[in-house]
Amino acid sequence: MSNTTTATPDAAATPDAAATPQPGAITQPGAIAPAAAAAAASATATAATAAADADRAGRIETHGADFIPEDERRGRPRELFWVWMSANVIYLYFVVGGVLMLLGLPVWEALLITVLGNLWWAAVGLLAISGPVSGTPSVAIMRAMFGIRGSRVFGAGLGVAIGIFYEIINIAFATLAALALVAQIGIVLPAGAEWGVLVVVAALSFVIGIYGHATILKLAPYFSAALAVVFIVLAVFVFGAADLSYAPAPLEPGEHWAMLLLGFAIVASSPLSWGTGADYARYLPTDVSKRRVALWTALGGFIPAIFIGTLGVVAGTAIDMTDPQLTIAEIVPAWFTPVFLAMIVLSSITNNVLVAYSTGLYAQGLGFRMPRALTVVVTGAAATAAAAWLLFIAPSFLDALNSSLELAVTVLGPLVAVYAVDILLRRNRYDGRALTDERQGSPFWYRGGVFWPGVIAMVGATTTAVLMANTTLYVGPISEALGGADLSAIVGPLLAGGLYAVLWLTTPPYRDPAARPAASDARTADGTADRTADRTAEARTQEVPA
Repeated sequence: MSNTTTATPDAAATPDAAATPQPGAITQPGAIAPAAAAAAASATATAATAAADADRAGRIETHGADFIPEDERRGRPRELFWVWMSANVIYLYFVVGGVLMLLGLPVWEALLITVLGNLWWAAVGLLAISGPVSGTPSVAIMRAMFGIRGSRVFGAGLGVAIGIFYEIINIAFATLAALALVAQIGIVLPAGAEWGVLVVVAALSFVIGIYGHATILKLAPYFSAALAVVFIVLAVFVFGAADLSYAPAPLEPGEHWAMLLLGFAIVASSPLSWGTGADYARYLPTDVSKRRVALWTALGGFIPAIFIGTLGVVAGTAIDMTDPQLTIAEIVPAWFTPVFLAMIVLSSITNNVLVAYSTGLYAQGLGFRMPRALTVVVTGAAATAAAAWLLFIAPSFLDALNSSLELAVTVLGPLVAVYAVDILLRRNRYDGRALTDERQGSPFWYRGGVFWPGVIAMVGATTTAVLMANTTLYVGPISEALGGADLSAIVGPLLAGGLYAVLWLTTPPYRDPAARPAASDARTADGTADRTADRTAEARTQEVPA
């Protein structure tokens, strides 16, 4: 599916037209060839300009969920670090760290869970390496694991739902902080003005996502630096006020384990929500270092998540983390409170930039023939309406947030696991042009547009994870039988990945070992894969049985 604008060439840009004498024209010997050459050169220059304009900072990106040609690829893997850092230097991690303390966990256990839960960023880095190889976003790559039709439910459908969910969270956080900031500086808003604040925050959240990839890449380092400075200053105040003798009330052994597992599920939900690594790596050249793509992507999320999550845990020893945007004033100077609130607003907006961008791509994967920029607007409007309900109508924002994060992992974990296992099984070989071919009988049509191994793995693992979940509003029967232990963040991904691998190897076309990517794996002396063998293996991998 292409989202690029097709220009109709005029006579001046067409070599044949330039080379053909017009009626009544006087031509000189040797004049036709130079005219044709000049016209051809002009057409080439025009095409190059159009390619460059497809993704330029300050202009609306024209590419969407389509294939990015090699001549439009550029950049280096380390740029991904700033993209991911700008989206993850956020207030949400501070809140999550505080939630671990509200669960009644000792400091050292809360810190350990913060690290273990965020190890899922390694999986996000792995998913990113599929971008340069395919030249397509994650929503297109998921057609390989679910089929053209199946991916509209388990790839694009889930992606839109997950994206809108996190857009709602970001809009809500930013709106609450903006209202608190306005009150902090002494401005009294008239009744109903809070709705206007929400609309302004939402508009700021989505405008950069509308402009797209190059603009995000350009602004990311500046956002990262500004937010990092605020959090470093906050760290000075938090550690200065920390209660090193803090000890929570002891929990019963069964309840203790239940809280540990619940905390792990909450922390893991953040990295597991980013099954979109290819979206920001697809503009890199095909031959870029995949290890560096994975490393810079993972570090861009892992480092701020660990640092800010730790601040939330430590702050929980000194203040009530039920509403940290208000209680933070107890441990920071008066001048820093407005800075802290402004940081919440900015960080929520920068996180929404990436979320909105990927959600727009997912929406295109549903099959709607809309430009990427328009899908960002539509999904953003839906998220804004939902955020308004959550903030101004729903009974408790924090309870709703915790329950949503706890349940989100039951879907996010299996989805990331299936994606990661597919990369490993295919040896990261994806034909981007084939992935964007949605016609019946295309390479990834499989049977009836569905690849059943992916669908079965998702349904089975998600159902099992839901039965194992333990949230504020819902306790699954398996979790209840285990004394409240929530194993959804562990069993869900393991079951999904294992089941998908078994079914992938025993389902056509991969039931035939000769059709698997490794079957024709010819290697050159320096260890790199021979490109001809790669193309042959890829063609056989996509073979659809009669």
